[in-house]
Amino acid sequence: MSDTSLQHQVTASATSARANAREHTGHIFRRRRELAGWGFVLPFLLAYVIFLLVPIILGLRMSFFNWSLVGSGVNQFIGWANYGEALRDTDFWGSVWNTIVFTIISTPVLIILSLVVAIMVNSVRRFQWAYRVALFAPYTLSITVMALIWSWMYQPGFGLINSALTSLGLPGVNWLSQVGVAMASIIIVTVWWTFGFDFLLYLAGLQQISKDMYEASAIDGAGWWSQVRYITIPLLRRQTILIVILQVIASLQLFGQSYLLTGGGPNFSTRSTIEYIYDSGFTNFRVGFAAATSYIFFILILIVSIGQFWFLSRQERNS
Repeated sequence: MSDTSLQHQVTASATSARANAREHTGHIFRRRRELAGWGFVLPFLLAYVIFLLVPIILGLRMSFFNWSLVGSGVNQFIGWANYGEALRDTDFWGSVWNTIVFTIISTPVLIILSLVVAIMVNSVRRFQWAYRVALFAPYTLSITVMALIWSWMYQPGFGLINSALTSLGLPGVNWLSQVGVAMASIIIVTVWWTFGFDFLLYLAGLQQISKDMYEASAIDGAGWWSQVRYITIPLLRRQTILIVILQVIASLQLFGQSYLLTGGGPNFSTRSTIEYIYDSGFTNFRVGFAAATSYIFFILILIVSIGQFWFLSRQERNS
């Protein structure tokens, strides 16, 4: 064998060895990266399983039992009895109706108000950040703080709102103890509390619209309302779909406002479905019945969510 052939063989062997070493090193690097990724994900995955999946499974099992914290004959398998009782209970459907009324009224008010205010704030050139902070600030309050503020403002004797009405020569209103008015009071509180989130979503969408479109339409003679109707609203369609979906789901989960401000009264006129579930489980101690009711309500929310997502997506495709 010549020296040249031997040199080629040595070179080929060295090249192959280096390639194998690089491949092995790359495999080790990818393996370490995967392990590092699992290290970051695992704590959240465990929390998800422990605090979400496990309670869901246990709650589903519990709904088929006469599971109660007190009483005799408890923890016995009763099949679909809890579901049948919930579906026949007029109080349950009354709470569902209260939740639907709250959702139907509060959602359009929030969407229209947040859109109008976002358009107004977007036209401001100086200190726009101050408006953003001021309008979003209520959203950062906890439900307890919000309820304390508004329960004081709604007080019939010395509340801020009735004091203002009295100073104007108008009679005071029983904001939280009068049927019909109590639900309107809760809607007002909810709009004030959650308005900032929708407002910021719309404001972010408005700032993505090119100013050239407005300038070109102004040259063509379009007024302010025409620009809003034919430019702003169509280009904010995606934000509107997102806000509608999120707002409907959030409104159907009404609990804290009604529970802390009115306790579901007067005459259960503001008791939401989640408050009904809470009363069943933690006031009447019927945990199995409460679990069954929660799954019925979950199915109702799922149907509504899928329906509105399908409808809004179809509207977007047609447009």
